[in-house]
Amino acid sequence: MNLKHKIRARDLGLPLAGKTGKWNAITDVAGVEVGYTTVMQGASDLVVGEGPICTGVTAILPRGRQETPRPIWAGQFDLNGNGELTGSHWIKDAGYFVSPICITNTHSVGIAHHATTAWMIDQHKEYFQSSHTWALPVIAETYDGLLNDICGQHITSEHVLSALNTATTGMLDEGNVGGGTGMQSYEFKGGTGTSSRLITIENKEYTVAALVQSNFGLRPEFTVCGVPVGQHITDNAILSETTGHETGSIIVILATDIPMLPTQLQRLAKRGAIGITRTGSYGGHFSGDIMLAFSTGNNIDMPPLGAEQPLSFNLECINDAHMDVIYEAAVQAVEESVLNAMVAAKSVATVKPANRVLEAINHQALCDVMKKYNRL
Repeated sequence: MNLKHKIRARDLGLPLAGKTGKWNAITDVAGVEVGYTTVMQGASDLVVGEGPICTGVTAILPRGRQETPRPIWAGQFDLNGNGELTGSHWIKDAGYFVSPICITNTHSVGIAHHATTAWMIDQHKEYFQSSHTWALPVIAETYDGLLNDICGQHITSEHVLSALNTATTGMLDEGNVGGGTGMQSYEFKGGTGTSSRLITIENKEYTVAALVQSNFGLRPEFTVCGVPVGQHITDNAILSETTGHETGSIIVILATDIPMLPTQLQRLAKRGAIGITRTGSYGGHFSGDIMLAFSTGNNIDMPPLGAEQPLSFNLECINDAHMDVIYEAAVQAVEESVLNAMVAAKSVATVKPANRVLEAINHQALCDVMKKYNRL
């Protein structure tokens, strides 16, 4: 993982609300680790036709590496369901999952699921082999066919395992990294972005954070802190000029250390959609806008099938009366994550259509528009 600091939305002076954590990243939630594998072969920035492979894998370990798998309490919401999130049926039924989260391109969900299953079995051999325990990995995707030879299925098990094995805490790279390597946002180069918020409830500090794989939107919709930027920066809007509709999706992962029940996390996941729409999107038909919220609270042991089982579990949950501040933090973190993905990104040559360049947003042009509206 390249930890060299890239320009982020706040570095440009954008008026983003809320107090961030140390890293302003999903890794500000204690225990969460993130790893990337970035696959770019034969391609270089701004050189047209020098290679079609521009993709990758992002891995999130919600509880880091633990000796025993433990449930990760979760809630899930689809703003528009034109996409995939494996394991979501069980999350909706049971309210938890027991696996890493991997995010990649649309045609690599199968290999990511296969490799993540192998990784889980290797990490917890006795847990899986001593009883009838099965793995249900959480794998998500967005379409990178604009910049990547997606039908070539270039992601391998080794790429997935590398992302999982290199996952770490601390500062995260953004833009053209991991699963976000070949993604677009509002017809600018998009990708991977993250952000966090610190909130205080009853004199106790908590963290709410997001990581997005941002690959959605058309230029005229693009809004930054209320300013219609996309209506001012109109050049090289490739999708508007060719297909007339967006060709991607967005995956939103929300994490918190607040002890929450699955029903509360489902409601929190819905607020990810508001964070998306803050940047202008109306949730297009061709976009899979999929949210997953999880909590690292209530870190309990759940013995495998066949082992002696406890009669009950004691779970703590936040009072619903405090949810508003949590919702606000989530919306802010998702909005900033999308902007961070775009601001950190670098321009890349396109595959379909050929002989074009998907340009990263020009920082100076963005700032000039914001100044016109007295928002910088």
